[in-house]
Amino acid sequence: MNHHEPQDKSMVELAAEALLDDEQILSDEANDVPPYLMAYEDKMPLYILSPSSAVADPSQFEVATARLQDFGFDVSLDPEAKGSFSRFAAIDTARAAAFSRAALSDAQVVLASRGGYGISRILHLIDWDLLAKHPKRYVGYSDFTAFNLALLAKTGLVSYTGPAAIPDFGGQAVDELTAESFVETMRDELEILCFEAAGSDMVDVRGVLWGGNLAMICSLIGTPYFPEIEEGILFIEDVSEHPYRIERMLCQLWQAGILAKQKAIILGQFSDYQLAAHDNGYDMDTVIQWLREVVGVPLVMGLPYGHGEVRVTLPIGQEVGLATQNDIAYLLLAEHHHAHDAKHDASLHSEDL
Repeated sequence: MNHHEPQDKSMVELAAEALLDDEQILSDEANDVPPYLMAYEDKMPLYILSPSSAVADPSQFEVATARLQDFGFDVSLDPEAKGSFSRFAAIDTARAAAFSRAALSDAQVVLASRGGYGISRILHLIDWDLLAKHPKRYVGYSDFTAFNLALLAKTGLVSYTGPAAIPDFGGQAVDELTAESFVETMRDELEILCFEAAGSDMVDVRGVLWGGNLAMICSLIGTPYFPEIEEGILFIEDVSEHPYRIERMLCQLWQAGILAKQKAIILGQFSDYQLAAHDNGYDMDTVIQWLREVVGVPLVMGLPYGHGEVRVTLPIGQEVGLATQNDIAYLLLAEHHHAHDAKHDASLHSEDL
């Protein structure tokens, strides 16, 4: 965030200024090629590691590597990335050591191969001091939430939740918005994220953005790997969790005093669950109603992030701005600057999501 912006400007006004410049840049380029496929003169070094579950089909690494190279990255694989041990990619010590190898590499971006399970087992084995001395842009989602939050708690460093190499880039198709958001965020080109947010409360706030997978967030409460964020902006998602389980986890965050300390809560995707006959109408809308009535923190809906097809890249531990207006949410990710300051500056607009 730009701490020098006049405080009497609303987040919507700042967002409008950013969007005007972004539209001018896109018009000037007059190029039908998606921004993330444009050739970059400099290749950004990227390191893929497997800190959680094993990748079932190692041949997908070749597909993901080729795609990421097309997106402007110089890709290298951790020696244990393609491995398999029990349900994990390697033994605990080897997976923890992968973070040290990544930190000592020349990579700017460190991308998890996939989620699954396993990072909780190795948090005490990771050399946090080494990672603090050699900061990188760590990216992953789902199980990787444990690392994102632990890195913030132990070092104060910003990391990212977004795609993973295999599920997002190693398959038959790539979601364009997921890829575009990832590439532009890694290159500091994504200034603002706009998305449809029908049913959201009116908000106009600034705060530290944090969160990720709800189950992983709750799993860290009471540990030294849980960051203490006050007046923050919490975003959450989950998969294959019945709404009552979502509510139970939110109850834990509420009763621990965590939700009341936030300026806003952003709801991402809650997918792949089945309701039962005995639910008697109880669903995610019931959870949202409870959240509003009991917790009382403003809610923003519709974040294109989770375990669905679209997964935008978001910073964890970075100060951002958040506002809603006319069923559109504006997430200001970087300080505003003018069109002449950057050649490739773009944003994801609500009509694209």
